[in-house]
Amino acid sequence: MTEISVTQHADSCVNSEYILAVGIHGRWNVTLTSLLISKNYLLAMILSFLEYFLEIMLCPSLKEYWWVSQTGLTMVIVGEIIRKLAIITAGRCFIQDRHKLATHGVYSFVRHPGYSGFLVWAVGTQIMVCNPLSTIAFAVVVSHFFAERIPYEEYFLRQFFGHEYEKYTNRVSSGVPFVK
Repeated sequence: MTEISVTQHADSCVNSEYILAVGIHGRWNVTLTSLLISKNYLLAMILSFLEYFLEIMLCPSLKEYWWVSQTGLTMVIVGEIIRKLAIITAGRCFIQDRHKLATHGVYSFVRHPGYSGFLVWAVGTQIMVCNPLSTIAFAVVVSHFFAERIPYEEYFLRQFFGHEYEKYTNRVSSGVPFVK
């Protein structure tokens, strides 16, 4: 897979996620940060392109492992599906100001499937283009980002849903490595 098709796929994933989020939450409630696009993420993408081009010029044989690319592609597809299912499921729990804790569907397997899906997707993009350094960097950076974000969000979920959320956290893992 070429760098152009990876870029096009990343753009289509962001575009489809934007359209889906706007359809559920309304245009004014969706921002780049709600789509997990930050300065650090953009920097990581730029560095991954640099790695790709440098490796193509200096060691093109590193990019010829089709089975590695296919594994990455599978991760991208799985991560995308998990994230979209999370958005759809959670969106239905926030219709007309009647908030209900989402514990069904993908939320019955992990508490933060949107984040889990994003992590699998982001790392998969780098495996797909055979970027060994960026694969490790994306795994570390994205996991660290969620390790900081999840406790903050869970504090408010505990405040809002109380004992119901506490029981849910005892039953279902966060879905992100190193986050209880």
